[in-house]
Amino acid sequence: MPQLNLSLPTALKTWVDDRVAEGRFSSASDYVRDLIRREEQRAGEIAALQSELDTGSASGVDPREPAQIYAIVRAKYADRG
Repeated sequence: MPQLNLSLPTALKTWVDDRVAEGRFSSASDYVRDLIRREEQRAGEIAALQSELDTGSASGVDPREPAQIYAIVRAKYADRG
């Protein structure tokens, strides 16, 4: 496995060591890999959300008044009884 060497300030190194000491991670490397995996997942989630926002933005503005939209939604769910 390729290696990556990091230099950390004392406070961050202490933080990492404390997380390992808690027993959830077997080593500092294990902890850093977990952080990177989570950041990778988060980046994917943010990209998906941004895509949805872009789709919504490109769809334009609904010409109806908010009260009209609300009445339609209320009627739809009132029919479900």
